[in-house]
Order: sequence, then structure tokens, then C-alpha cells
Amino acid sequence: MPEIELTARERQALKAQAHALKPVVLLGAAGLSAAALKEIDRALTAHELIKVRVPGDDRDEREALFAEAAEALSAARVQAIGKVVL
Repeated sequence: MPEIELTARERQALKAQAHALKPVVLLGAAGLSAAALKEIDRALTAHELIKVRVPGDDRDEREALFAEAAEALSAARVQAIGKVVL
């Protein structure tokens, strides 16, 4: 399933909605496992807009994880700040 593309206006509105949200899913050392993907999918179904925290200091590795999750779940990455993706 392809990642959903958002317009700048949609992205801006979602950022405003998510400002007060706390991370719902915290990925561990195992990274993006099947169980983690299932939990992200469950949280997206329940809340539609979530924050996910990823461990690790490698920016490229985090970006790859974010892209992989969005692609696997047919979701949209709204914003990534540090170790948190919306």
C-alpha cells in the first residue's frame, strides 16, 4: 500500500491538532517489528492521528523506519521532530 501524500494545508492542520498529543507508541530496541506495526495500526484505527517515538541517534535510520511504517500501513507522515514522528 502506498504512503498517503498530504497537501501543505492538510499537513498544517494536522500539526495544529497534534500539538498537545503525547507519543502513543514507543518503539524499542527491536525497531519496527511485526508487533510494533500491529500496535501502530491499532492506535491509528483508534485515534487516526498519533505520535510514535523511535530510539536511536541515526537520523537516516529513523527516517527509513518512518517511511517503512507509513508504506506498510498506508499512512501519512505528517512531521518528524527528532525521535518523534506524527
